[in-house]
Amino acid sequence: MTVQELEKKAKIVRADIIRMLAEAKSGHPGGSLSATDLMVGLYFEKLKHNPKNPEWKDRDRVIFSKGHACPLLYACLAETGYFPTDELMTLRKLGTRLQGHPGKNKGLPGIEISTGSLGQGLSAGVGMALGFKLDKKSNRVYVLMGDGELQEGSNWEGVMSAAHYKLDNLCGIVDSNKLQIDGAVKDVMNIAPLPDKWLAFGWNVIEIDGHNMSEVIAAYDKASLTKEKPSVIIANTVKGKGVSFMENQAGWHGKTPNKEQAAMALKELGVI
Repeated sequence: MTVQELEKKAKIVRADIIRMLAEAKSGHPGGSLSATDLMVGLYFEKLKHNPKNPEWKDRDRVIFSKGHACPLLYACLAETGYFPTDELMTLRKLGTRLQGHPGKNKGLPGIEISTGSLGQGLSAGVGMALGFKLDKKSNRVYVLMGDGELQEGSNWEGVMSAAHYKLDNLCGIVDSNKLQIDGAVKDVMNIAPLPDKWLAFGWNVIEIDGHNMSEVIAAYDKASLTKEKPSVIIANTVKGKGVSFMENQAGWHGKTPNKEQAAMALKELGVI
């Protein structure tokens, strides 16, 4: 896809997120919208996968560590053809495959691992990437993390291990929107200087504007060409990106739009 086509797709995914959350009346819009461009660039351009054959052995793996933002994951999976988009409207309903956090055991195609307990995704990614290395496979592993999630100490064991084993098939993606449910990340538990910390652990660090699709695609390309060390893309993003009344508002971390607010959001996105 061209950059323009990817940007158009990102608007469609953001609209899916708004519709899902308005219907469910429960969920997390802020972090879903902030990471949308990152996941659209990955799923629609970079990722080696086959939605018609979700268990294809040569596929790349995506670990959605910030599991509470799963409306974004579900929208990407539906829009790439893993399941019908109509099913998105079942989010968080009784018996649905679209749980409030991704559940591997629910049978939704495209879910590689259950996530939601923050701070565990990277270590799982390290294990997968190391396994592919040992088996001499070319599969790549991508792990999406939130910046607030990096306050969990287990992440740093994964960071250390990935560099030790020179896992150049592993790419971490940090959705750095700088807000979490209780306020600014720097006030709750400061994680700065983030690039320096990853560099000190031996990673290839790529810092970008996470809403510039050209930079997003270039970052994935650069990561895949890096040898002998894992890469991390630190993406500076805006919480609630794309919906003006949600942008940079910590209060929209886990609050859903009502019918009128959803209509306003969809109008802003240009889809109604």
